[in-house]
Amino acid sequence: MIKRTLHFSNPAYLSLQQNQLLIDLPHLKLLGEKESKKAVPIEDIGIIILDHQQITITHGCIAALLQNNAAIITCNQTHHPTGMMLPIDGNDIQSERFRYQIDASRPLKKQLWQLTVQAKILNQAAVLYERGIACDNMVYWAHSVRSGDPDNYEARAAAYYWKNVFPKKLQFFRGREGDPPNNLLNYGYAILRAIVARGLVSSGLLPTLGIHHRNKYNAYCLADDIMEPYRPYVDQIVLGIIDRGENFLELGGAIKAQLLGIATVDVHFERGTSPLMVGLQQTTASLVKCYEGTARRINYPLMKVFDSRRISLYKRNDLDVGD
Repeated sequence: MIKRTLHFSNPAYLSLQQNQLLIDLPHLKLLGEKESKKAVPIEDIGIIILDHQQITITHGCIAALLQNNAAIITCNQTHHPTGMMLPIDGNDIQSERFRYQIDASRPLKKQLWQLTVQAKILNQAAVLYERGIACDNMVYWAHSVRSGDPDNYEARAAAYYWKNVFPKKLQFFRGREGDPPNNLLNYGYAILRAIVARGLVSSGLLPTLGIHHRNKYNAYCLADDIMEPYRPYVDQIVLGIIDRGENFLELGGAIKAQLLGIATVDVHFERGTSPLMVGLQQTTASLVKCYEGTARRINYPLMKVFDSRRISLYKRNDLDVGD
């Protein structure tokens, strides 16, 4: 089941009533609407985004959302996500999975990162290919990535990708504080990060303990690792906004709505297609199996243009933690 993403960008009062999220939107009364209240079943919600400084949410509502494995994102006055709440116990055998994750060997983590970087580069290459931009070098780099990516092919591919993926007239430079459309990318990645963190918790994993990212100030190192091959799906949405000539200088409501659609974008796996939020559960579940030693690769989606390359890539890169 695809969980709903709810975004509140106006004053609102959110409370709990009979396991329903009761939404009171006072601004609707000011606009002449007869009914300002709505209700959504708590169990249908996957992510809730609080994007206004005059939103009130009751403790009972927060507790019910977290109990149903929803992620709660808060935004600052500039409408950028600044915080996230996730449930503490997202899985029945969580302590066992924590132990597998904590005990994971360095060779295992390095080979998990190898698979992650390969999938990311191939998906970036697919974005370039669909835009008619040369990408054979990207495919070569993806197949050349070794355990732990000691040759730093991820950075090499990123430099080429960001230099070429946007129209030349934008003179684009990727940076969190950079000029638009960096604002769109930042927002889309923040939503994606929340979806990934929620998926990790649902699978009984600690989103703090990464396989590559290790910043002691970062509570979501593993989410930042696992989201890497999914980032190009956000890039595609942003590129579509630019190609259609929409005003991307400001992060308006219409553009936010498109970026929130990342949860339902179709992603392609070896055994079929699913919405991104559902597909992420396949990825996080496969990661658990890698930690447990019952699987030999993370199940990442690859964009359809490279489906034919998937089997040959993964056959060469099954986990061998004895290296």
